[in-house]
Amino acid sequence: MVTRPNASTVRELRESGHLLTSLREELRENLLAKLAAGEDAWPGLHGFESTVIPQLERALIAGHDVVLLGERGQGKTRLLRTLVGLLDEWTPVIEGSELGEHPFEPITPASQRQAEQLGDDLPVTWRHRSERYAEKLATPDTSVADLIGDVDPMKVAEGRTLGDPDTIHFGLIPRSHRGIVAINELPDLAERIQVAMLNVMEERDIQIRGYVLRLPLDVLVMASANPEDYTNRGRIITPLKDRFGAEIRTHYPLEIEDEIAVIRQEAKLVATVPDHLVEILARFTRALRESSAVDQRSGVSARFAIAGAETVAAAALHRSVSQGEDVAVARVVDLETAVEVLGGKIEFESGEEGRERETLTHLLRTATAETVRQHFRGIDFALLVEALDGGRMVTTGEQVTARDFLTGLPALPPVEDSESDLYDQVCDRFGATDDGHRASAIELALEGLYLARKVSKESGGGETVYG
Repeated sequence: MVTRPNASTVRELRESGHLLTSLREELRENLLAKLAAGEDAWPGLHGFESTVIPQLERALIAGHDVVLLGERGQGKTRLLRTLVGLLDEWTPVIEGSELGEHPFEPITPASQRQAEQLGDDLPVTWRHRSERYAEKLATPDTSVADLIGDVDPMKVAEGRTLGDPDTIHFGLIPRSHRGIVAINELPDLAERIQVAMLNVMEERDIQIRGYVLRLPLDVLVMASANPEDYTNRGRIITPLKDRFGAEIRTHYPLEIEDEIAVIRQEAKLVATVPDHLVEILARFTRALRESSAVDQRSGVSARFAIAGAETVAAAALHRSVSQGEDVAVARVVDLETAVEVLGGKIEFESGEEGRERETLTHLLRTATAETVRQHFRGIDFALLVEALDGGRMVTTGEQVTARDFLTGLPALPPVEDSESDLYDQVCDRFGATDDGHRASAIELALEGLYLARKVSKESGGGETVYG
């Protein structure tokens, strides 16, 4: 963090060489500076590099208010919050001002009087950029007072008249003066609230209970919405659509690598989840987004895969603690716990009632098979299949430790022209060396053989037996 500047009066601020710039100029200059320096202006965002981000950058350079259109879990809110990084780290404000006005440009009557009385001795304080971002989730009970403002009865009771601008209690948008205000799910605002925003966004004045207060508000309005609602047939009024300079469509990650990166970045894991399990969850999520059984209008949020990874990690930690394992590492058997608890996060088509679990199980197996093909190409599993055909069985389960699972594997001869056996080959594909990671890799291979119909599998009572 850059050290907070020392200027405490308008005189000191002017002597320091500080210049007044508008919010849009500030965002534009900082964005262009990052682009020129090759810095990442959007840390933590994956999959938008060639689609959403270039559009947003052009909108900011143009100084437009922006609405992001996309289904749930596409990273709209995270993208909005990342905008804070384009603001100056510290900005001067008039000390005690309700709207955080710049000392060189007071806009409320109270601040103008104070500036006139004190002149160069007007006290200045500094506001960090994190305080210049405000966010509001639009709900049906949101009022004009929440966003724009209302007459404060306490100020009227003190003796002021209703027409006095000092009687106004400002709402969220005026209080975001010289900052960014983000409204999530914009169409959920009642139409009368949407109407109240029209003047704020275009004429930059506010109207409260018949009184018009001319305030040259310097605020960037950002919003998010579901595309289905953001139409004049939905719940958005056409004049408000016209006020936004840019409408940008977001999307789910287009590449599997970006999907995995999002899971790794956002999931709070209480145990180790190997990369191949995260990949299965990513492929599982993508398969759900393409399934005709799932209502795609509501989408399949990235939070589905994130919650899945966290559930799998929790299952591994539960086994580790209850069975006395030193290290908790998730395995394929833990994926089933994700299906059991995450089904409620998916909205299925009306004709799929009663088949939800079947659909989830099928798509999880498909994702697992794709991952197996991706990582085990070139490995001949004939020796392991022959060993299981000979009557040997391998037992795993939610409470079977990695050591017990590995001990129960049939012994295999070294692979031809090699000193290592088949298990070592499987583990080498993932760099697995300890018991937990080796068990996870070999269990994936067994599940792949089952899905390829090379071996059988029976599950029940918390155990799974391959044979």
